[in-house]
Amino acid sequence: MPEPVFFPKAGALTLGEIADLAEAALPAGADPQAEIDEAVPLERAGPRSLAYMDNPSYAEALAATAAGVVLVSKRFAERVPAGSLGLVCADPYRVFAAALARLHPSAVRPGSCFGAQGVSHGALVHPTARIEHGATIDPGAVVGPHVEIGKGTVVCAGAVVGPHCRIGRDSAVSAGVTLAHALVGNRVILHPGVRIGQDGFGFAMGPRGHVKVPQIGRVIVQDDVEIGANTTIDRGSGRDTVIGEGTKIDNLVQIGHNVVIGRHCVIVSQVGISGSATLGDFVVLGGQVGVIGHVTIGDGAQIAATSNVNGDVPAGARWGGTPAKPVREWFREINAVKTLASRRSFAKDDGA
Repeated sequence: MPEPVFFPKAGALTLGEIADLAEAALPAGADPQAEIDEAVPLERAGPRSLAYMDNPSYAEALAATAAGVVLVSKRFAERVPAGSLGLVCADPYRVFAAALARLHPSAVRPGSCFGAQGVSHGALVHPTARIEHGATIDPGAVVGPHVEIGKGTVVCAGAVVGPHCRIGRDSAVSAGVTLAHALVGNRVILHPGVRIGQDGFGFAMGPRGHVKVPQIGRVIVQDDVEIGANTTIDRGSGRDTVIGEGTKIDNLVQIGHNVVIGRHCVIVSQVGISGSATLGDFVVLGGQVGVIGHVTIGDGAQIAATSNVNGDVPAGARWGGTPAKPVREWFREINAVKTLASRRSFAKDDGA
């Protein structure tokens, strides 16, 4: 039995098209109509392959590659083998990604689980829902009353879109997603198992028990956001929970009620953000970072993996540790502890 092809090729790319993507000039004598069939790592590349290199760790792989075309930054241009054509560009990885998207467009976002187009007979769509022509609703998907779904959006099998939700155009709601009390923009990708719009964790606690506080806010997911598998985003209690334009969220992230995340942030797996925290634009949170409620992390700040943020972080700062603090201060503390531990160990050994 032949192996399945999960991401079929849309066709070849010419050298001229690749040069346009890279905003680079082809070397003299290069044929702009010559075709490249695939984009692959350096070690797998052949004469009709495109590869890239922007990291010194792969210098040996670059020297040994048989790639027809290699995207490189200026610093590595002289290391491209004689048998390969080197295209110098400012960001080789970004250009490689763009070429991959041209070659394999079906890998850019999730598609129908059933290979369906339009509203499938097995979908449960409320008669008051408004589905634009060109949207796809898979068998087994549930679309509630007064929902609006835009052209080019796919709602996969097992997904549930609750009453009054709105989803823009060219978005993807993957299998098993639940969406409630939410407004979702254009070109948004929700990976399998994402949960958006459920109750925030709000209780008035006391000695006679804990009284549930109704959560009456929404979740607003702006354009070009991508949210990884099994991530949960609670709706606001009074104000809205907001995920800003272009933000990318990994798998297994928990975002509490009233959190506001700015534009183009990057949030890595297993991060937990407590209620009413605010992140500015272009913030980066490494894996397993914990953020307590009601703090503000300024624009462009970066928090190292496994750190705990328990106070406001200035814009542009690089913090790490538990509790998080400026990286240089954190490193000094680590080195001081190492030195102290070494001295104690030496003294004990010497005494013995």
